[in-house]
Amino acid sequence: MEVKGKIKLITETKTYGTNGFRKREMVVTTDEQYPQFINIEFVQDKTELLDNFKVGDEVEVSINLRGREWISPQGETKYFNSIQGWRITKLNTEAPQNVPPPVDDGFEPADNFDNNDDGADDLPF
Repeated sequence: MEVKGKIKLITETKTYGTNGFRKREMVVTTDEQYPQFINIEFVQDKTELLDNFKVGDEVEVSINLRGREWISPQGETKYFNSIQGWRITKLNTEAPQNVPPPVDDGFEPADNFDNNDDGADDLPF
């Protein structure tokens, strides 16, 4: 799945636990009639993908939906969902900077045509 939008927030990488689990979050604002603020997690080595992006960039993020079950100490079962990013690309929303000059095709417009103002011409309309 993909999410397209503008980066609203990028957090710093945080490390959890004794095994060094790393997580970094990003919020993308979608461009819809009712914009959504999508929190996307990048984990472990994927946290480094965000180093080349900044707030305001238009991006497309490839995501996976993750879900897990947790049983509390009281025996109550709860379910959690997360959105994990695994690829991010910048969308080119700017006009091209280097527009090539027009091609010289050898065509020269006529600048001395017969312009009679008597209202008569040979066009059928």
